[in-house]
Amino acid sequence: MPKPIETNGFTPPADHALGRVRRTVALAQLLATVGLALSTIVAVTVVSIGVARASVAGNVIDNEGSVFTVALVLGVVLFIAMSGLTAFMLPGHRPKKH
Repeated sequence: MPKPIETNGFTPPADHALGRVRRTVALAQLLATVGLALSTIVAVTVVSIGVARASVAGNVIDNEGSVFTVALVLGVVLFIAMSGLTAFMLPGHRPKKH
């Protein structure tokens, strides 16, 4: 049976002597963090520009405001119900006994 992995990500194995590895690990983590931050900024910018140019919400609300309102309310109710169900199904949740 293979030996289980104690750590994950950029961390070196526990039995490995650390030398230049710390700098390499820190640099890899820094580059990954900067890359994720930049890609998030680019994605948010692209989506914002797309929404601004499309103005979909304005067209939907102008034509069928009542249908949009019902869909929005149903979406919020469904979101709350799924959140409650997820919280209820957590392993540490036990109902209170009176």
